[in-house]
Amino acid sequence: MNTNYSSLPLTSIELQSNQPKPEVANGGGYNGHAKISKQDSFLGEGEDVDGDAAGGGGEHDELPLIGDGPAGPPEGSSVPAAVFNLATSIIGAGIMALPATMKVLGVAVGLVSILVMGILSEITIELLVRFAVYCRALSYGEVVHKALGRPASIVAQMCVIINNAGVLIVYLIIIGDVMSGSLKHIGVMDQLIGHGEWDNRRLLILVVLVLFLAPLCALEKIDSLSLSSAASVALAVVFVVVSCIIALVKVIEGKINMPRMGPDFSSRAAMLDLLVVIPIMTNAYICHFNVQPIYNELKEKTPHNMYKIGRITTVLCVVVYALTAVSGYLLFGEDTESDVLTNFDKDLGIRFSSILNFIVRIGYVIHLVLVFPVVHFSLRQTVDSLIFGELAPHSRKKMLTLTVVLLALIYLGSTMIPNIWVAFKFTGATTGLALGFIFPALIALRLDKEGKSLGKGERLLSIVMLSLAMVVSIIGVIGNVYSLRSKSE
Repeated sequence: MNTNYSSLPLTSIELQSNQPKPEVANGGGYNGHAKISKQDSFLGEGEDVDGDAAGGGGEHDELPLIGDGPAGPPEGSSVPAAVFNLATSIIGAGIMALPATMKVLGVAVGLVSILVMGILSEITIELLVRFAVYCRALSYGEVVHKALGRPASIVAQMCVIINNAGVLIVYLIIIGDVMSGSLKHIGVMDQLIGHGEWDNRRLLILVVLVLFLAPLCALEKIDSLSLSSAASVALAVVFVVVSCIIALVKVIEGKINMPRMGPDFSSRAAMLDLLVVIPIMTNAYICHFNVQPIYNELKEKTPHNMYKIGRITTVLCVVVYALTAVSGYLLFGEDTESDVLTNFDKDLGIRFSSILNFIVRIGYVIHLVLVFPVVHFSLRQTVDSLIFGELAPHSRKKMLTLTVVLLALIYLGSTMIPNIWVAFKFTGATTGLALGFIFPALIALRLDKEGKSLGKGERLLSIVMLSLAMVVSIIGVIGNVYSLRSKSE
């Protein structure tokens, strides 16, 4: 790891570049002088960490840089490219489950939940960036290690592995649902060329995995995926636009009934869905494992730029999620499936319905193909770090071997899990909440105790966010288990 930091006129934070890394987890104080200015607090209430630090009131861009100096790697990514990569980490399969969550929560409560979850997720991203810079950590696992110790770091890495593997399995399940169909829905291949051996679900998933996903997953740098990420975001926008146009046309023609605004309390099944729907929604925003890889490859590697990237991405995702959830629920109502993409196999009741159906489904399959390697990148990086250690030398052969093994396990998982709702409700209630809210809040509170870098508002928000996340996680797990027991009886 390169520890030679460039000498800059720092005012927001000063760090002595010739000193070793700070070891918060071991109970020691921070080496060197550090100071985080109020501008770098998302609530504007930051406190000085070291009263002896020189300067004050500087700009975001004067924070010390992690990596290769003031400009980062010369081939690093720009802010727009980083936005595409971070948005791609968020807008994946989760978007397909949101209309079903809207069916459970109702339109008004669902929209408020999407907005609140987006804001909280963006805050936790800023917390991670601030404390990664503060500790000179280069990965999610490393900042957890410095703040909470090695055991917590191992747990965080396991959460990343389980979460990312679960998400990638969901991608393959959706691809199989769309291309091959399911018990209640017709697949694209069956509609285009009829039923046959080519319509076999496992075969289709395997072909997509080998021909399209494996080559993209074999790339070594996440910056290499910026163009495919831009294309994937564009395809997601196409899906949203087409869905909204169809819903708008049907509303104008009077073919859509007034949707339910709030939750349904009429049955035990509806009550059980309420217990698991919030974890599913939080899972839709989990991208925290990719924050550091994206930050590390920025051309201008400053926390200010990463904050901008996080905020732009959050606004984009909230808009996309809200439009998708509402339009999908309006179109299919109480018949909305856990994977709304499977609903697009029938007559939508407007002109050019069959053409629009193909555009929506095939376009989103391509979107998932382009998203898949971005999520896989963090999965492979975390597995590598957990097995071989953070400082293990890079090896192309080792990277390709890990890629092959992980893809094989993900393919096997996609043949065993029945639908995306089952996968999302368990990962959302456990690893999703841990990565997105529990660990960032714990990191902030622990480093606040060591370095006094949180304001009162930030400290209170971290405590509330941690408490709520733990309560929602416990309720979600209990609801999931009870739901499975009820279906088995």
